[in-house]
Amino acid sequence: MTTLIKGGTVVSSTGSSPADVLVEGERIAAVLAPGSAVGASISADDVIDATGKYVIPGGVDGHTHMEMPFGGTFASDTFETGTRAAAWGGTTTIVDFVVQTRGQRVQDQVARWHDKAAGNCAIDYAFHQIIGEVNDESLKAMDELIGEGITSFKLFMAYPGVFLSSDGQILRAMQTAAANGGLIMMHAENGSAIDVLVQQALHRGETTPYHHGTTRPWQTEQEATHRAVMLADLTGAPLYVVHVSAKQALARIAEARDAGQNVFGETCPQYLYLSLEEQLGAPGFEGAKWVCSTPLRARAEGHQDELWRYLRTGDVTTVSTDHCPFCMKDQKELGIDDFSRIPNGIGSVEHRLDLLYQGVVDGRISLEKWVDVCCTAPARMFGLDGRKGAIAAGADADIVIYDPHGHTSIGLGKTHHMNLDYSAWEGYEIDGHVDVVMSRGTVIKDDTGYIGAKGHGRFVKRNLSQNLI
Repeated sequence: MTTLIKGGTVVSSTGSSPADVLVEGERIAAVLAPGSAVGASISADDVIDATGKYVIPGGVDGHTHMEMPFGGTFASDTFETGTRAAAWGGTTTIVDFVVQTRGQRVQDQVARWHDKAAGNCAIDYAFHQIIGEVNDESLKAMDELIGEGITSFKLFMAYPGVFLSSDGQILRAMQTAAANGGLIMMHAENGSAIDVLVQQALHRGETTPYHHGTTRPWQTEQEATHRAVMLADLTGAPLYVVHVSAKQALARIAEARDAGQNVFGETCPQYLYLSLEEQLGAPGFEGAKWVCSTPLRARAEGHQDELWRYLRTGDVTTVSTDHCPFCMKDQKELGIDDFSRIPNGIGSVEHRLDLLYQGVVDGRISLEKWVDVCCTAPARMFGLDGRKGAIAAGADADIVIYDPHGHTSIGLGKTHHMNLDYSAWEGYEIDGHVDVVMSRGTVIKDDTGYIGAKGHGRFVKRNLSQNLI
C-alpha cells in the first residue's frame, strides 16, 4: 500500500514547511518538496489531500495506566478502550506502566501486562516498570528488562505501605540504573508527611475532595523533588520527574538542568488548565472527578502560568496524561465520606493533542513546541526515536493530519470515547481538529470516525535513551 499525503505543512520540533509525505507499507518512504518531479511521478494507491492542514507525527503519550489496580478497584479503561480513545485524539503510541508491589516478582508482572495488552490495542504500545519493592531480586530484574525493551523504572516517594520506597532503596535503584543505562522515573511527593496531614484533616471533619489538594501542599512536592534530584546527582542516574504540578518543584528541576544534570520534568494537561479552587473545590462531591496525584494547584498561586512558561523554556520536557480513569459511580464514590479513599486519576488520553494545540492558538507555546512535547521529546526520552515522534524517511508512518481551521467540542456525547461516565474536560472548546490518524501506514481515524481495529497495535521494544542532556 502506497499513500501520498499532499498539500500539507509538515511540522517538526524544529520548524514547519510545506511538504508532501510518501508512505510505503508501514513506514515513511520520503518527505518531498511540494509539486516535486518525484512526487508527480508516483502512482499512489491512495492520495490524501492535506491542503491548509498540519501534518505532524502521531502523538506519543509516555504516561498511561490502563487497567491499573488502585485503591481497591481498577482503572476503567482497558487496553482496548483506552488505546481506541487515544487513536481518536491523534495519539499513536502509549507507554504504559507494569505494576509491581510488595511480594510480587517483576517478571511475573511483566508477563501479566503483556497478556492484558496483546491482541487488544488499537495503537502501538510499550512499557515502563514500576518497582514497588526494591530488593536484590527486583534490582536484578531491572538489568534483565533492559534486554526486553523495558528501559525505564518508576519509583515512588508517596503511598506508604503500597509503593513508597525509602531513600536507601531509591539510592540502590538509581545506582542500578546508572550502571545499566536505564532511566529512573519518580513520583515525587513526601508521602509520610502527606499521610499525617490527611489524618489530621479527617480528624477535623474535612472529608470533601477539596481537601485532597490541601493535604498534598506544594511543599511536599518541592521537598521530594529536591531529594530525588540530589540522590540522582549522587548516583549519576538520569532522572525524569513525572506529573509535576507545583511551580516550586519545576524551579528545582530547572536549577538542576542549568547545572548540567540529567534531570527532566513532565507535566500533564490538567496542571496547565485546571485548579484547586475551580475543580477540586466544586460543590458537594463533584470535585472527586478531578482527584489525582500530584493534585491540582491553586490558580491564585500562579502555578498554571509558570508551568506554561517552563514549557516554553524547555524545562518541561514532555506533556503526558497520567491517564488513569475511574468512573464516578462505584469507583470515585468509594471516597464519598473520606477523600483519602477516592481513587486517584483523570482520563485525558483522548484530548492531549487538542488541549495543547489550544495553547498554540492562545499564544502560550509555538507550533513546534506543541509537536516537540507531545510527539518528538517523549519518543526521544523513552528510546523510541528513529521510529516514533518524527515525520522522516524510515520512521514508522504514524501520522496525524490536523486542521487548524476545524473545531473540537469536548464532553460526553461529543468527543469522548474513554470508558468513563463523565468528562474531566466537559465544555472545553478547541480551535482545531484531528482529521486523519495513521498508525504504521494504516488509516485508523478519518472524517467518518474511528476505522481502526483491535489488535492492530504492537508491543514496541525500546532502546536506551542515548541523547539526554
